[in-house]
Amino acid sequence: MATVHLRIGDLVWGKLGRYPPWPGKIVSPPKDLKKPRGKKCHFVKFFGTEDHAWIKVEQLKPYHAHKEEMIKINKGKRFQQAVDAVEDFLKKAKGKEQNSDGKSDLKGKKTPSKPLKILEEDDEDLSALKDPSEKPVKDDPHFHHFLLSQSEKPASSMEPISKRLKIIEEDTGSTSIQAADSTAINGSITPTDKRIGFLGLGLMGSGIVSNLLKMGHVVTVWNRTAEKCDLFIQEGARLGRTPAEVASMCDITFSCVSDPKAARDLVLGPSGVLQGIRPGKCYIEMSTVDPETITELSQVITSRGGRFLEAPVAGSQQLSNDGMLVILAAGDRTVYEDCSSCFQAMGKTSFFLGEAGNAARMMLILNMVQGSFMATVAEGLTLAQATGQSQQTFLDILCQGQMASTFVDQKCQNILQGNFKPDYYLKHIQKDLRLAISMGDMANHPTPMAAAANEVYKRAKALDQSDNDISAVYRAYIH
Repeated sequence: MATVHLRIGDLVWGKLGRYPPWPGKIVSPPKDLKKPRGKKCHFVKFFGTEDHAWIKVEQLKPYHAHKEEMIKINKGKRFQQAVDAVEDFLKKAKGKEQNSDGKSDLKGKKTPSKPLKILEEDDEDLSALKDPSEKPVKDDPHFHHFLLSQSEKPASSMEPISKRLKIIEEDTGSTSIQAADSTAINGSITPTDKRIGFLGLGLMGSGIVSNLLKMGHVVTVWNRTAEKCDLFIQEGARLGRTPAEVASMCDITFSCVSDPKAARDLVLGPSGVLQGIRPGKCYIEMSTVDPETITELSQVITSRGGRFLEAPVAGSQQLSNDGMLVILAAGDRTVYEDCSSCFQAMGKTSFFLGEAGNAARMMLILNMVQGSFMATVAEGLTLAQATGQSQQTFLDILCQGQMASTFVDQKCQNILQGNFKPDYYLKHIQKDLRLAISMGDMANHPTPMAAAANEVYKRAKALDQSDNDISAVYRAYIH
């Protein structure tokens, strides 16, 4: 089952022991503070207090999606003050985002060192339940917080970081909307007040929806396999019965499905999106498909008065979960601008590439290169083995040279461990190679490298590797 992924900077509700859920923010722990063994947890700073604690992931919920629920079940002055502190934090972050000119008056300045109180699950004097002006006494038997100086950790780890928009106009006419810092967190995003629909909760779609919900967007979901919607309903999403219903209920509807046929069926099939399109409704196709499919979908959506944008994404399941995708958009520029908060929630960068079809072309070229490269790396690993060379040494050398990358390291390590759990389906990269080769044929441009790689992936599919990761192309060389 899909999960809602959390990361540093996210606003959350954290539950510690028998105490009620409290609003907080996931932050970086001090360098010398180790994570508890055997526990999947995040380090949380609680609002309205000076308390911090390691909280198990199952005891954390996204702040925006559960705000109304928590306010209904929790009462009291201290609790309300904590919620007010969150809202004040969000307002200040929004103000910084609007007023930022790329400069910082605080740069180079150090904040006064304060004791960092770290709570444990069996602590009995949680200051979240007390007046923060009451200082604990060391002689008190219940006083067993670990006191650490904030000066022992990076000064920025507790500071709000805005994910600001930076618009870059290029000579090609393309535009990039990207974070001012690629490591910026999404906690300060102000979600659009437009109703968002999302169709397709696969490897990529699940992470995208999770991040939209965490950033406070109102999202209605639909998936062909309805059970995949359950987790997102629990996290605050609404359920649409059909694609047509989602399109009719929402201002902006995204879709992310497997291939051109699935994309067409979603729009043109029974109870499809087209039946729910009305003048002014927006439809955004995020699937990686061919330009011809995009042109067809754009024409039918706009013929009903709808507005169309394509926005395929470069990345993987992990990058989708982390909200670090690269979005390639083309079509209606006003739709692109209306979706800025959505694109900030799901990605680190987005590019506007002009007329509909351009994003599909660029995406196929990128995936053609990635697929061909992965096949070549797999070929190198198997050739090393066949000639008596250590595959691990080959990888170590590769990762110290010019081709070093997280992609190479992760994929090769997975191959050596025999781990082919999908981060990007092999069948999908083979589909992309096929579409890229076809696009080359139409442009009368040779694609011999892609054609060779495509044959290797086709062999891997024949070996029943379709639903494994793209790195499973390795198996085409050893069977």
